[in-house]
Amino acid sequence: MGNNGSTRASRKPSERSSRKKPAGGGVSRRALLIGGGAVVAAGTVAVLVRDEVKRAWWRVPGVEKPRKAGELDYAGATWVAASEANWRRADRPDDFGIDRVIIHVTQGSFDSAVRVFQDPAHRAATHYIVGQDGRVVQMIRELDVAYQAGNRSFNERAVGIEHEGFVDRPKDLTKAMYESSARLTASICARHGIPIDREHIIGHVEVPGTDHTDPGPHWDWDRYLKLVRRAATAPPTPAPTASATASASASAKAE
Repeated sequence: MGNNGSTRASRKPSERSSRKKPAGGGVSRRALLIGGGAVVAAGTVAVLVRDEVKRAWWRVPGVEKPRKAGELDYAGATWVAASEANWRRADRPDDFGIDRVIIHVTQGSFDSAVRVFQDPAHRAATHYIVGQDGRVVQMIRELDVAYQAGNRSFNERAVGIEHEGFVDRPKDLTKAMYESSARLTASICARHGIPIDREHIIGHVEVPGTDHTDPGPHWDWDRYLKLVRRAATAPPTPAPTASATASASASAKAE
């Protein structure tokens, strides 16, 4: 679970003494370099400002993208909102491209993870939590930045998934959890064009600067990637019709 010069070689004395100052008050090469550097620096600042303005366009009053409370990005999840102190409002992928999925382990129960993500003092959360029974809760929209990895750049570019359990207990990593999480990750990768490989689906431990070890040594990456690829190529499951739902309900009551 996450929280949130250059060197220049000097010239030899003989080289310095052999160079003449430009006649007629001309501009020296050094002055051109310094002046050009100032222009480049100014241009760089201008590009940074332009990019920041581009990323912040939706904050302008009357322009902000409309949102619906409790709206899901993944149909297989249920919505439980995280505290606004644990994430940052954004407009991904228009302001920050999404190119990673980060795998976490909660180091606790499903319910305790939900509680801490609702706690403004925690200052961290992920977009999703997957339980050992396969249930999925979404707590932050994918277009927003979750404080999940302890690295701002990775936070801005990633969707995070917590998994219920402890890193030193392999029994916590259940079949239902792997399969449910794989379907979720396949859905995220499809939405954002993320390749299904170990460069783009990573563990929290692999984020630069982190002091976390999850998902731990028992997380089976080969198994997980196979499940994600299988889920990505599986035909979509059709939504049940009203009559089918009623029939299933009647059958259950009869039993």
